[in-house]
Amino acid sequence: MTLTPDVLERRLIDFGISACRELRRMPRDIVGTHVARQLVRSATSPAANYAEARASESHRDFVHKLQICLKELRETAVWLRLAQGLARRGGQPEPLERECRELIAVFAASVNTARSRSRDTTQ
Repeated sequence: MTLTPDVLERRLIDFGISACRELRRMPRDIVGTHVARQLVRSATSPAANYAEARASESHRDFVHKLQICLKELRETAVWLRLAQGLARRGGQPEPLERECRELIAVFAASVNTARSRSRDTTQ
């Protein structure tokens, strides 16, 4: 399957939804609530930021918004690991963590490509 902008945006939305559903497995104490709130913020942010990147006003703005998506995905990866530890699940990485790593790889490559294109146009 080709990763078009629409497909990527849909993956980000689905990822945010899945992360929100994961929160139902968190302990309902002060620590679980803290991790859940952080996770919901960081996991839902990339979809909105990517939508903003697609409507960016300049190439520089586009790169900056892609970097924000990448930053939020990296933060989400940490919160997911914390959530997994709190929920006391072991073994294989969860599909949500795998999807997060894949999205990080997509955005890291996208940022690098966008940066190199901006260097190409300034030379």
